[in-house]
Amino acid sequence: MKEFVARSQRRQAVAAKAENHFGHLGKIWFFAALTILIAFSFMSVANARGAPDSFADLAERLLPAVVNISTTQVVKQRQQQKREVPMPQFPPGSPFEDFFKDFFDRQERGEGGDENGKPRSRRATSLGSGFIIDPAGIIITNNHVIAEADEITVILTDGTRLKAKLIGNDPKTDIAVLEVKPETPLPFVEFGSSRKARVGDWVMAIGNPFGLGGSVTAGIISARARNINAGPYDDFIQTDASINRGNSGGPLFNMAGEVIGINTAIFSSTGGSVGIGFSVPSDMAKSVVSQLREFGRTRRGWLGVRIQPVSDEIAESLGLDEAKGALVAGVFDDGPAREAGVEPGDVILKFDGKEVPHVRQLPRIVAETVIGKDIEVEVWRKGKIVNLQVQVGELKEDKVALAKASDSEEKTKTSTVSALGMTLSSITDDLRKRYEVQDGVAGVVVTKVETDSAAAEKGIRPGDVIVEVGQEEVSSPDEVVTKVTAVQDSKRKSVLILLQRAEDLRFVALRLKES
Repeated sequence: MKEFVARSQRRQAVAAKAENHFGHLGKIWFFAALTILIAFSFMSVANARGAPDSFADLAERLLPAVVNISTTQVVKQRQQQKREVPMPQFPPGSPFEDFFKDFFDRQERGEGGDENGKPRSRRATSLGSGFIIDPAGIIITNNHVIAEADEITVILTDGTRLKAKLIGNDPKTDIAVLEVKPETPLPFVEFGSSRKARVGDWVMAIGNPFGLGGSVTAGIISARARNINAGPYDDFIQTDASINRGNSGGPLFNMAGEVIGINTAIFSSTGGSVGIGFSVPSDMAKSVVSQLREFGRTRRGWLGVRIQPVSDEIAESLGLDEAKGALVAGVFDDGPAREAGVEPGDVILKFDGKEVPHVRQLPRIVAETVIGKDIEVEVWRKGKIVNLQVQVGELKEDKVALAKASDSEEKTKTSTVSALGMTLSSITDDLRKRYEVQDGVAGVVVTKVETDSAAAEKGIRPGDVIVEVGQEEVSSPDEVVTKVTAVQDSKRKSVLILLQRAEDLRFVALRLKES
């Protein structure tokens, strides 16, 4: 018995010792793992927030794929008109007398002209940037860099000069594709996804500012989806990376070395960089470049509508809970929208599943849609959602810019009334001639607008034709009054009016006086 107890006690002692040992090791492993985890956490924070130690490795890898672009254009200097400003008078013998006399004489002859005043030709040169996307010699730049150029020369980082051929250009997105014939494959870069780029991400620009080739600057993405009124498809990336004259057409890189933008424009009061530069996003550029390479031009989707913004007043008059979408002001007779049943007064809220938060988003979304594709369009029509099926057409550059209203039968009844701060009249032959109202345009003509009225505030003027009131056609002043009264009785604060001025159609929301 004593032996059994002794053995049991020895086992317990060994177990306790083992427990202490492994417990101590467990604590060591626990603290080691915790230390590693904390270290990785700090490393993640540093990588997320801190600036790169250096851009040198990235710049060294990418520089060979960025090129300088030199263009030459033959310009004929125009002959100046005979001077209207007299030459300043100086004391006889003044050193300025001969200087100004020579200057004014040259201006009269035509600067650069001969003694007979005939204009001479001169060669104008300009510099820009570009980047290689194909080792066979495909180069991307801005359209404005090569516009109207007679000769285009691409200069590589090693000084090699190659004559370039224009493959295709797209002024609306300011993109051009060039081709050179190198003896050996060229270094190149690839497009990345601009959609994945976030505000605050590091970026690097390489270009040829002021003719100083191979210049590298760095910064962050300051903003996205900027509209600078440069064209119908504005969707710029804003960056504070230094961009100057000559950087146009150069690439904007992410930290993976992918092109996420084409440097295009700056905001500056001095002409130099003030930290506000703009780049065409790569996701837009890729589609344009692909089409220019394949077709030599850009093929864009077309809906066949004329649109305008939805203001707060227009939204209220239509029963929308917020100002969003694109208001259809007119529909082309031969366009896809007409065939699909889109009507003036519809508000396009979604196109092919994509939200349309503002009117300027719609042209870009439509343009990027595959031609011939059947898509669904969601519209707001008279207080409810309507879904339509549209087959996207192709935008032709020679398409009429404005969609005309559908003709309606002209009523012969003549009357004049006052409403909404306007004097309204039926369209007569005399008024049609006086205000140059086009044949076929039906409605009610405005003959007078009261000062300080809601109509005056909205820019309505005599000669404008009211086509619709509350999204219903009108043919007489009495109909206008009736429909305005109906809207007022519904407790709406404004009434939606469709106006036609020459070929221009637009909706206007007029405030109603409280009864």
